[in-house]
Amino acid sequence: MSPTAPMSIEEANRTLTAPGQMFEMEDVDIRGVVTRVWKNAPAGLGAILELSRSHGDKDYLVYEDERTTFEENYRMSGTVARALRERFGVETGDRVSIVMRNLPEWAVAFWATAAAGAVTVPLNAWWTGAELEYGLHDSGTAVAFVDTERLGRLRPHFEALPNLRAVVVTNEDRGSEHDLPECSVPVIRFSELVGEGSADGAVTLPEVELAPEDDATIFYTSGTTGKPKGAVGTHRNMATNLMSLYFLNARASIRRSTGPGDGAGVDGNAYLLSVPLFHATGCHSILVANTAAGNKLVMMHHWNPERALELIERERITTFGGVPAMAMQVIDSPDFTRRDTSSVRSVAYGGAPAPPDLVRRIKEHFPVGSPSNGYGLTETSSVTTMNVGDDYVRKPDSVGPPVPVCDVAVVPDGFEGPEPTAEMASGPDVVGELWIKGPNIVRGYWNKPEATAASFTRGWLHSGDIARVDEEGFVHIVDRAKDMIIRGGENVYGVEVEAALFEHPAVADCAVIGVPHPVLGEEVGAAIVLRPGTTVTAEELSRFARERLASFMVPAHFWFLSEPLPRNPQGKALKRELRSTLVGDMPVIP
Repeated sequence: MSPTAPMSIEEANRTLTAPGQMFEMEDVDIRGVVTRVWKNAPAGLGAILELSRSHGDKDYLVYEDERTTFEENYRMSGTVARALRERFGVETGDRVSIVMRNLPEWAVAFWATAAAGAVTVPLNAWWTGAELEYGLHDSGTAVAFVDTERLGRLRPHFEALPNLRAVVVTNEDRGSEHDLPECSVPVIRFSELVGEGSADGAVTLPEVELAPEDDATIFYTSGTTGKPKGAVGTHRNMATNLMSLYFLNARASIRRSTGPGDGAGVDGNAYLLSVPLFHATGCHSILVANTAAGNKLVMMHHWNPERALELIERERITTFGGVPAMAMQVIDSPDFTRRDTSSVRSVAYGGAPAPPDLVRRIKEHFPVGSPSNGYGLTETSSVTTMNVGDDYVRKPDSVGPPVPVCDVAVVPDGFEGPEPTAEMASGPDVVGELWIKGPNIVRGYWNKPEATAASFTRGWLHSGDIARVDEEGFVHIVDRAKDMIIRGGENVYGVEVEAALFEHPAVADCAVIGVPHPVLGEEVGAAIVLRPGTTVTAEELSRFARERLASFMVPAHFWFLSEPLPRNPQGKALKRELRSTLVGDMPVIP
């Protein structure tokens, strides 16, 4: 190898994971399955919070004109953690939900829940009141942290939540104090809990005993049938993702030509938080990783590319991204040339397919920046693979190789073996469902043993994505199974939208498909077959759906068909055929 040639991924892996190194690995038994883990990973979220205190008076959270230091976050988190246990009787393993947009209080509530030994349940802030009721009821939530908008949605549903002991509310309008409404459960201001700290300013975290395999989080992910499922993440899952991100940055650094990776593990970075914290990416890979690394997190009230450029300049942002559409919108903004973006060293994204040309555009507009595209699921606690820098430029249609603690296998249809083998992933022409094994895989779905058995086999997660693995070990996602649509980074499962549409008395049959969109990636479209003698307009169906679904799930396009939907012998709608026919040839009814 010439002195200027980049180190190979294999050589970098061997160097960084050698005995005695920070990223040394070992085998441990996790629920009866021998699993390769990071030997030096933190024990859990409590250890990460303690580590964060060493960053002292550095800026941690920036929201509008508010700034919170690492020390301030630690003290508030410790105070709220004690209030959870001492005032509300929260015990180890109890569930505490966070139902709010990205606010500084979200982070405090997350760390306080972890420090109290409870299980954090972040719920989708875009959900309707009925959907939020389901999440709170299904998880058995004891205490919920909410903002004022979510409080309004939830008020009519409190009486249906017998396990809910208290609601802690923070005001989105930072300039005024809000009145507390009369509710069937106690409602307390967040500021009141924070104000319960001791007079001398001393803060100690509650004394709780937790093991790496104890539950830490429940993130709800929509399924292909029925209600959303709560993926139960452990403290080891969270710590594994943190170490994997650190590893990826270390590997990118020693390979010279690939740049600094996604920046999560590099001290002195400023990260523009543009994705929701209630997603695994936002929580696991941005909040937790940057908290441990001592990086500044700059929060946006809502996504706007011009505001993003303003913050990149003002806060000297080193990393931004989110989903590919956000990177494209920043580059395409008329303000781009008027703002100083020279601080950006990394543009990191995932959560949706990325156009290969986006890599070239990032390199053109951010000459010192390193593009990266990762792959992971809620069930993998975020990162499984990562494609960074020159590797990404070279293979823009790949999501990269798996991190060393993860195994991947490409499993063919009809596989009946006890568990897959490495040989199944060999050969660039082998295509099948991607299965993933590692210490980042969640332990299962909350109170859903049948769904757990269907998706997990001896430590292997059945991802539901169709993939191939090339001769260098890089994973290529070929297609998404299970009829999922990704709209601007939000997962939309067709069966949930179809279920809502089927409630309309005029709808005899329907099928939901993805419609390409230049910014969002995809929009939701619906093919409708009406009952004989009935009529309904697209506007009426849209209003009907909006009353039952979160706004991002409401179809933007409708087709009214005069013939039955095409179906296979098992009765399943042939959605690929529909998508090809409708999107390509038939007029869209706006």
